[in-house]
Amino acid sequence: MTMTPDDSLARRSLASVWHPCTQMKRHEAEPPVAIAGAQGPWLYGTDGRRYLDGISSWWVNLFGHGHPHIQAALADQLARLDHVMLAGFTHAPVVELSERLAALTGLGHAFYGSDGAAATEIALKMSAHYWRNQGRPAKCRFVGLAGGYHGETVGALAVTDIPIFREAYAPLVRLGSVVPSPDARGAQPGESAADVARRAAAALGDWLAEHHATTAALILEPLVQCAAGMAMHDPEFLRQARALCDRYEVHLVADEIAVGFGRTGTMFAHQQAGIRPDFICLSKGLTGGTLPLSAVLTTDAVYAAFYDDDIARGFLHSHSYTGNPLACRAALATLELFESTGALAANVQRAAAIDAACAPLSRHPRVRHARRLGMVWAWDVETTLPDFARRYHRQALARGLLLRPIGNTLYAMPPYVLDDSEIDHLATQALAALEATLAEEPADHAAAHRPEKVVP
Repeated sequence: MTMTPDDSLARRSLASVWHPCTQMKRHEAEPPVAIAGAQGPWLYGTDGRRYLDGISSWWVNLFGHGHPHIQAALADQLARLDHVMLAGFTHAPVVELSERLAALTGLGHAFYGSDGAAATEIALKMSAHYWRNQGRPAKCRFVGLAGGYHGETVGALAVTDIPIFREAYAPLVRLGSVVPSPDARGAQPGESAADVARRAAAALGDWLAEHHATTAALILEPLVQCAAGMAMHDPEFLRQARALCDRYEVHLVADEIAVGFGRTGTMFAHQQAGIRPDFICLSKGLTGGTLPLSAVLTTDAVYAAFYDDDIARGFLHSHSYTGNPLACRAALATLELFESTGALAANVQRAAAIDAACAPLSRHPRVRHARRLGMVWAWDVETTLPDFARRYHRQALARGLLLRPIGNTLYAMPPYVLDDSEIDHLATQALAALEATLAEEPADHAAAHRPEKVVP
C-alpha cells in the first residue's frame, strides 16, 4: 500500500517532533498522516482524504470533533478568563465543575491535573500520605491487576503491568504488586464471567490477608482493562474488591480515565457494581476530547486527614495549569451535552445498530472472544502475523478508517455521534481491513510467532 500524506508536513514533523509511543524509525516507511481538520467523527487529511475516527483519537472524543456547544463555551470563556493560578485563587468553572462531578459520583474535593498519568500519581500520593497522616506510614505500597495500565510517568509505572512500558525504566520504578485479573476470557470450562471474577477476588483476598499492613491502595480499571486488549470483567469483582478493601483497611482507587463518561454504558463504570471507591481518577473524555485535564475525586475522610495547621500535613502537589478555566469550561460543556442529548440512552440504540452492522466481523472464523460493553467493542484475531497491529492499522487507513489494534486485539471505541452511514462505514471497512491483513499471512500459515509488542 502506498500512503499519500502531506509530504512536506510529514517531513517537517519527522525533523522536529518526537511522536508519542512510537519507534520513530518506522516513519521512514510509514510517514505520519497530516491532518488539517476534523468534524464530527471524521478526521480530514491535508491530502483531501478523510478517516472515520474509530478510536476517538485515543479514547478522548465523545461528541465528535468541533462540537459547536463546546466551541461556544470555550470562546466565551476565553473572552472572560484564560488562566489564573489555583493556589490562593479560584474561579467559576473550576468550582462549578467540582460541584457537578461531586453530584455525579458522591465524591468531592476534586484535585486537578493535566492527564491520566498525573491523576494516577495524585491518587497514589494522596493515599500513601493519608495513611502517613493517620500515623500508619508503613501503609505505602500498592497493588494492581495483572495487565493493568495506569500511565507512563514514573509513579504510574509502579502500578502499570505492561512490561514494554516499564522495562527500560526499572531502576527508577518502585514496583507495586500484582494480583490476577478477572478477565472473563480466562474462564475455565463451565465457568461464567462472574465465576472468574469471584476466583480473582479470592486471590486478591489471600494477598490482602498477608500484605494489608503495608498496603495503601488497590488500583484498578473498572470493567475494562483497555491496554490489556480490552479485557472485560464482571461487576462482581468490583463488589468483592470493595468489601475486601473495607475489611483490610485499604483504599480502592477506580481508574475511570478510559472507561468513564459513558464508555461502558453508565456514566462511570464502577456504578454498574453499585459501589463507591475511595478515589476516582478521571481524564480523557472529561473535556470531550478538546483540552488536557484530569481530576481526582475522594472522600470527606481522606480530605479531613490533610486539614491541619501543619503545612507538612497538607497535600503539596501542583502544576502551573491546575484547574485551568478553559479546560474546566470544556468539561462543563461536555457534561451539559450528556443531559441535552440524552447520550446514555441514545447510546443503547446506537450500540445495538453497531452490533448488527459488525455481526459479520464478530462471526469471522478467525475472530475469538467477540465482545462489547457499552460503547466498547473488541475482537481477538487468530493470526500468525507477528506485526498484525501495524499491518491492520495501515489497511484500515487505506479504507478511510482509524483503528489501531492492541496486539492481536482489534477494537473500536467511536464517538457517540455515528449515524447509519457512518456505522456502516465502520463495520464494512473494519471487516475489509481484516480480510486484507489476513491475506498478507504466509501461504503455509507457518507456526505462530509471538505477537509484536505494540501500544494502544
